[in-house]
Amino acid sequence: MTGRVVIVGNGMAGARLAAELHARGGDRKVTVLGAEPHRAYNRIMLSTLLAGKIGEADVELAEAAGHGVDLRPGVTVTAVDRADRTVRTDDGDRIAYDHLVLATGSRAVVPPLPGLDGLRLPDRVVPFRTLDDCRRILAVADGAHTALVLGGGLLGLEAARGLAARGLAVGVVHPLPYLMERQLDPAGAAVLAGTLAGLGVTTHLAVSATRVVADADGVRLDLADGRSLAADLLVLSCGVRPDTDLAAAAGLAVERGVLVDDRLRTSDRRISAIGDCAQHDGALTGLVAPAWAQARVVAQVLTGEDPLARYRPRPAVTRLKAAGIDLAAMGDPADGGAGEELTFADPARGTYARLRIRDERLTAAILLGDNPAVGTVVQLFDRGEPVPADRRSLLLGRAFGAAPAAPAATPALMPDAATVCQCNHVSKGALVSCWRSGARTVDAVVAATRAGTGCGGCRDAVAGIVDWLSEVDSVEVAR
Repeated sequence: MTGRVVIVGNGMAGARLAAELHARGGDRKVTVLGAEPHRAYNRIMLSTLLAGKIGEADVELAEAAGHGVDLRPGVTVTAVDRADRTVRTDDGDRIAYDHLVLATGSRAVVPPLPGLDGLRLPDRVVPFRTLDDCRRILAVADGAHTALVLGGGLLGLEAARGLAARGLAVGVVHPLPYLMERQLDPAGAAVLAGTLAGLGVTTHLAVSATRVVADADGVRLDLADGRSLAADLLVLSCGVRPDTDLAAAAGLAVERGVLVDDRLRTSDRRISAIGDCAQHDGALTGLVAPAWAQARVVAQVLTGEDPLARYRPRPAVTRLKAAGIDLAAMGDPADGGAGEELTFADPARGTYARLRIRDERLTAAILLGDNPAVGTVVQLFDRGEPVPADRRSLLLGRAFGAAPAAPAATPALMPDAATVCQCNHVSKGALVSCWRSGARTVDAVVAATRAGTGCGGCRDAVAGIVDWLSEVDSVEVAR
């Protein structure tokens, strides 16, 4: 077992690794160095914070403090000395390691536009990536009436919806012909744009920004088609780039991210990389579920629990779940080829569904709006199970000739193997087992299983299962 583990980064990946190591016990020293001066927090929930639905305390992650874990927020690692196996920090410290883990995440991309300096942005121009970014956006939004968001990807739309929920008139500028092009197709994106319009978000598509002019009174965004848009606030959501500077300076193999093998080891076997900064099998993650799965593998390897543990990517499901929007996308919507394709659209109700099926398995799906079968579709995709013979049940939530499907009256109808929390891969059976072991509240079940600590989209489902178990328990006691 490794004695001294240094983790560079106290984001969602680094903090989870520290917790995984701590949970496994053993005689080791774990040092976590976080450049941000905050406690570890859930970056996915920042859009909910932006919308005013939660407070800052609600985005904090549980930390593995004490018992061999040394947390140092506000400390930046400036260099890695692989020969001496030490890292140098900006406060002049040198910290020795037996194994180093890079969890440096990614940085917001600032587009190279006239009027923008990536080192010092105008006060009313803010990227949307960190807690400090969120604080700056909220500070400007307080008293603002209008906002622009540059970028129509997942994060940009979450920021736009959050600001609209605060009463701002929001415009989204996107250079491509349709929104969320990585997850959606043109038809689904058009339905989404309609839904956003009803929520106070206007979209400007297929047009690039050419200049930003900002002063104390507001921001002007000049567009390639000759228009100019004015607002009190401009939020930048133009993508992210893996933070590989430290790894590259240390001489590690780097492409788009830090190259890692199936055990998440870099080209130096005493250094691992996980999360947004890691590139495994040619792919970057960018999602929390893979980062947490990688943290678990590294913990298994370093503690000796499973020295041969391997990271095996699972099919990714992207969720955009903001007030008034319910979107689930999985697989590659642009993947053509042989197979079946099913679609259903009701733009007036903001509903769209598209499924791709090959060899009786779902290979891709887009579900937007009120889709009763979304839970079934996610389960079939995640587990690679055969689809039902009547495909229409996946589009409409019911089989041909049957009554419309309604939510299950009791979680008893849900199989134990069903995945409730996609981020942490927690099944209904695991939640039931946790309850039977003594966790009698939603908070206790969440603390024990981590269900609901990722995107938060499954919290209602977890609460429903806990309520059901409470009722079952009450009935059994009454008998």
